[in-house]
Amino acid sequence: MLDAVGPRLRALRRGRGITLAELSMTIGVSESTLSRLESGQRRATLELLLALARVYDVPLDDLVGAPRTGDPRIHLKPVHRFGMIFVPLFRRPGGTQAFKMIIPARSAPLEPTPQTHDGSEWLYVLSGRLRLVLGEQDLTLPAGEAAEFDTSSPHWLGSADGGAVELLVLYGPQGVRAHVRSDLGRSSRTGTWG
Repeated sequence: MLDAVGPRLRALRRGRGITLAELSMTIGVSESTLSRLESGQRRATLELLLALARVYDVPLDDLVGAPRTGDPRIHLKPVHRFGMIFVPLFRRPGGTQAFKMIIPARSAPLEPTPQTHDGSEWLYVLSGRLRLVLGEQDLTLPAGEAAEFDTSSPHWLGSADGGAVELLVLYGPQGVRAHVRSDLGRSSRTGTWG
Protein backbone atom coordinates (compact mmCIF):
# COMPACT_ATOMS: atom_id res chain seq x y z
CA MET A 1 0.00 0.00 0.00
CA LEU A 2 2.85 2.40 0.86
CA ASP A 3 4.46 1.80 -2.56
CA ALA A 4 1.42 3.35 -4.24
CA VAL A 5 1.59 6.59 -2.20
CA GLY A 6 4.28 8.25 -4.37
CA PRO A 7 2.48 7.86 -7.70
CA ARG A 8 -0.79 8.94 -6.05
CA LEU A 9 0.89 12.11 -4.71
CA ARG A 10 2.39 12.89 -8.14
CA ALA A 11 -1.02 12.44 -9.81
CA LEU A 12 -2.71 14.72 -7.27
CA ARG A 13 -0.07 17.44 -7.67
CA ARG A 14 -0.16 17.33 -11.47
CA GLY A 15 -3.95 17.15 -11.50
CA ARG A 16 -4.08 20.39 -9.56
CA GLY A 17 -1.49 22.06 -11.79
CA ILE A 18 1.03 22.58 -8.96
CA THR A 19 4.80 22.45 -9.60
CA LEU A 20 7.26 20.85 -7.20
CA ALA A 21 8.68 24.32 -6.55
CA GLU A 22 5.25 25.74 -5.61
CA LEU A 23 4.49 22.76 -3.37
CA SER A 24 7.90 23.07 -1.73
CA MET A 25 7.25 26.72 -0.85
CA THR A 26 3.73 25.99 0.40
CA ILE A 27 4.63 23.22 2.86
CA GLY A 28 8.29 24.09 3.59
CA VAL A 29 9.84 20.84 2.32
CA SER A 30 12.65 20.72 -0.27
CA GLU A 31 11.86 19.92 -3.90
CA SER A 32 14.29 17.00 -3.84
CA THR A 33 12.49 15.44 -0.84
CA LEU A 34 9.14 15.82 -2.60
CA SER A 35 10.57 14.38 -5.83
CA ARG A 36 12.01 11.33 -4.00
CA LEU A 37 8.67 10.89 -2.20
CA GLU A 38 6.73 10.91 -5.49
CA SER A 39 9.17 8.50 -7.16
CA GLY A 40 8.94 6.05 -4.26
CA GLN A 41 12.56 6.50 -3.18
CA ARG A 42 11.48 7.95 0.15
CA ARG A 43 8.72 7.11 2.64
CA ALA A 44 6.54 9.92 3.87
CA THR A 45 6.24 10.82 7.53
CA LEU A 46 2.82 11.35 9.06
CA GLU A 47 3.61 15.06 9.46
CA LEU A 48 4.38 15.38 5.74
CA LEU A 49 1.29 13.40 4.72
CA LEU A 50 -0.93 15.61 6.88
CA ALA A 51 0.54 18.74 5.25
CA LEU A 52 -0.03 17.29 1.77
CA ALA A 53 -3.60 16.24 2.64
CA ARG A 54 -4.33 19.85 3.67
CA VAL A 55 -2.81 21.28 0.46
CA TYR A 56 -4.71 18.83 -1.76
CA ASP A 57 -7.84 19.08 0.38
CA VAL A 58 -8.32 15.31 0.60
CA PRO A 59 -8.75 12.98 3.58
CA LEU A 60 -5.54 11.30 4.73
CA ASP A 61 -7.08 7.88 4.00
CA ASP A 62 -7.57 8.87 0.34
CA LEU A 63 -4.04 10.21 0.15
CA VAL A 64 -2.46 6.91 1.23
CA GLY A 65 -5.07 4.64 -0.37
CA ALA A 66 -6.28 3.17 2.90
CA PRO A 67 -8.95 0.49 2.47
CA ARG A 68 -12.50 1.66 2.90
CA THR A 69 -14.13 0.76 6.18
CA GLY A 70 -17.81 0.12 6.58
CA ASP A 71 -20.15 2.86 7.65
CA PRO A 72 -20.31 2.51 11.46
CA ARG A 73 -23.77 4.04 11.63
CA ILE A 74 -26.74 1.77 12.00
CA HIS A 75 -29.38 2.47 9.39
CA LEU A 76 -32.71 1.31 10.73
CA LYS A 77 -35.30 0.45 8.11
CA PRO A 78 -38.83 1.35 9.16
CA VAL A 79 -41.65 -1.01 8.28
CA HIS A 80 -45.15 0.39 7.62
CA ARG A 81 -47.93 -1.92 8.81
CA PHE A 82 -51.51 -1.46 9.91
CA GLY A 83 -51.17 2.34 9.50
CA MET A 84 -48.25 2.41 11.96
CA ILE A 85 -44.48 2.58 11.65
CA PHE A 86 -42.28 -0.09 13.21
CA VAL A 87 -38.53 0.50 13.51
CA PRO A 88 -36.75 -2.78 14.36
CA LEU A 89 -34.13 -2.30 17.07
CA PHE A 90 -33.21 -5.93 17.71
CA ARG A 91 -34.30 -9.20 16.19
CA ARG A 92 -33.23 -12.67 17.11
CA PRO A 93 -34.92 -15.52 15.23
CA GLY A 94 -37.20 -17.30 17.65
CA GLY A 95 -36.35 -14.88 20.47
CA THR A 96 -37.33 -11.51 21.82
CA GLN A 97 -37.77 -8.70 19.32
CA ALA A 98 -37.42 -5.02 20.17
CA PHE A 99 -38.75 -2.15 18.11
CA LYS A 100 -39.89 1.43 18.28
CA MET A 101 -43.50 1.87 17.24
CA ILE A 102 -44.94 5.14 15.94
CA ILE A 103 -48.66 5.68 15.70
CA PRO A 104 -49.17 8.73 13.44
CA ALA A 105 -51.57 11.52 14.38
CA ARG A 106 -55.06 11.21 12.87
CA SER A 107 -57.88 13.68 12.48
CA ALA A 108 -60.45 10.99 13.28
CA PRO A 109 -59.88 8.21 15.83
CA LEU A 110 -59.80 4.66 14.53
CA GLU A 111 -62.29 2.08 15.63
CA PRO A 112 -60.46 -0.59 17.66
CA THR A 113 -60.08 -3.95 15.93
CA PRO A 114 -58.53 -6.23 18.57
CA GLN A 115 -56.29 -9.04 17.34
CA THR A 116 -54.69 -12.07 18.98
CA HIS A 117 -51.46 -13.98 18.34
CA ASP A 118 -49.04 -16.13 20.29
CA GLY A 119 -46.51 -14.48 22.57
CA SER A 120 -46.25 -11.72 25.08
CA GLU A 121 -45.67 -8.00 24.76
CA TRP A 122 -44.13 -5.33 26.96
CA LEU A 123 -44.47 -1.71 25.97
CA TYR A 124 -43.34 1.68 27.26
CA VAL A 125 -44.93 4.95 26.07
CA LEU A 126 -42.25 7.48 25.07
CA SER A 127 -44.56 10.30 23.98
CA GLY A 128 -48.22 10.92 23.39
CA ARG A 129 -51.20 9.13 24.93
CA LEU A 130 -51.66 5.47 24.02
CA ARG A 131 -55.05 3.80 23.94
CA LEU A 132 -54.67 0.12 24.82
CA VAL A 133 -57.73 -2.06 24.41
CA LEU A 134 -57.00 -5.32 26.19
CA GLY A 135 -59.89 -7.77 26.37
CA GLU A 136 -62.73 -5.89 28.07
CA GLN A 137 -60.42 -3.13 29.37
CA ASP A 138 -59.99 0.21 27.58
CA LEU A 139 -56.91 1.93 29.03
CA THR A 140 -55.13 5.23 28.39
CA LEU A 141 -51.38 5.23 29.04
CA PRO A 142 -49.58 8.59 29.05
CA ALA A 143 -45.85 9.02 28.38
CA GLY A 144 -43.78 7.22 31.00
CA GLU A 145 -46.20 4.36 31.61
CA ALA A 146 -45.63 0.72 30.71
CA ALA A 147 -47.79 -2.36 30.19
CA GLU A 148 -47.20 -6.08 29.78
CA PHE A 149 -49.72 -8.57 28.49
CA ASP A 150 -50.22 -11.97 26.91
CA THR A 151 -50.91 -11.40 23.21
CA SER A 152 -53.33 -14.33 23.08
CA SER A 153 -55.75 -11.87 24.76
CA PRO A 154 -57.53 -9.67 22.22
CA HIS A 155 -55.61 -6.37 22.09
CA TRP A 156 -55.39 -3.17 20.06
CA LEU A 157 -53.08 -0.14 20.19
CA GLY A 158 -53.96 3.36 19.00
CA SER A 159 -53.89 7.02 19.89
CA ALA A 160 -56.08 8.03 22.83
CA ASP A 161 -56.58 11.59 21.56
CA GLY A 162 -55.71 11.55 17.85
CA GLY A 163 -52.14 12.77 18.46
CA ALA A 164 -49.00 10.88 17.52
CA VAL A 165 -47.77 8.22 19.94
CA GLU A 166 -44.26 6.77 20.18
CA LEU A 167 -43.49 3.68 22.20
CA LEU A 168 -40.86 1.00 22.73
CA VAL A 169 -42.09 -2.56 22.37
CA LEU A 170 -40.53 -5.87 23.38
CA TYR A 171 -42.25 -8.86 21.85
CA GLY A 172 -41.47 -12.37 23.01
CA PRO A 173 -42.71 -15.55 21.39
CA GLN A 174 -44.88 -17.96 23.34
CA GLY A 175 -43.43 -18.56 26.81
CA VAL A 176 -40.94 -15.65 26.76
CA ARG A 177 -41.84 -12.70 29.00
CA ALA A 178 -40.04 -9.56 30.13
CA HIS A 179 -38.99 -9.60 33.77
CA VAL A 180 -39.55 -6.25 35.46
CA ARG A 181 -38.53 -5.45 39.03
CA SER A 182 -39.09 -2.18 40.80
CA ASP A 183 -36.83 -2.74 43.79
CA LEU A 184 -33.60 -4.16 42.32
CA GLY A 185 -30.86 -4.07 44.94
CA ARG A 186 -32.66 -1.52 47.07
CA SER A 187 -31.86 -1.69 50.75
CA SER A 188 -35.04 -1.08 52.70
CA ARG A 189 -33.01 -0.03 55.75
CA THR A 190 -30.94 2.75 54.15
CA GLY A 191 -32.87 3.61 51.02
CA THR A 192 -29.73 3.22 48.89
CA TRP A 193 -28.83 1.00 45.97
CA GLY A 194 -26.39 -1.73 46.88
